[in-house]
Amino acid sequence: MMTLYSGTTDPFSQRCRIVLYEKGMDFQIVDVDLEKKAEDIALMNPYNEVPVLVERDLILHESNIINEYIDERFPHPQLMPPDPVMRARTRYFLFRFEKDIFIHVAELESKVSKKHDKARLQIRDALLQMVPMFAKHKYLLGEEYSMLDVALTPLLWRLDYYDISLPKQALPLMKYAERLFVRPAFSEAITSAERGMRK
Repeated sequence: MMTLYSGTTDPFSQRCRIVLYEKGMDFQIVDVDLEKKAEDIALMNPYNEVPVLVERDLILHESNIINEYIDERFPHPQLMPPDPVMRARTRYFLFRFEKDIFIHVAELESKVSKKHDKARLQIRDALLQMVPMFAKHKYLLGEEYSMLDVALTPLLWRLDYYDISLPKQALPLMKYAERLFVRPAFSEAITSAERGMRK
């Protein structure tokens, strides 16, 4: 059985929880207190971070790697596109999300507040650039829910918590976020601490 070591308020862990519930297979989630991580996290992950996925002799960390492994191991429903070109494009966009958006999420999660205003602005600008896509499409790859949507969901859920306000022109993005939040797997994967992050 797969075991996911997951931070109850960690956006990267939330991605992995969503994928596990989308797949509907057998797994175990071990909640990790981010303030007082158990020593075994450092033994499993040299960066002493969650999420960490353990299955028999395999130990993985980094949410996108974990999620691709789960998707290949349990292919239904498929969250990475079957076509090699689209799969490469999806990986490219996931890479861009990490470099352009989630690097600033990590800054907001840190205790160093002097970087927070700049990080909020960078995230806001990146999200606003995506708005036209949602005026035309249901999800990031069109009509099909994919790993790209999984990757963005924790950030969209935390906009209030991170004190990021979007203008009215972002309405298509907010409607897209609501489509993500009503998915059954999202409701099953969310922790009580994460529920408290939205007003």
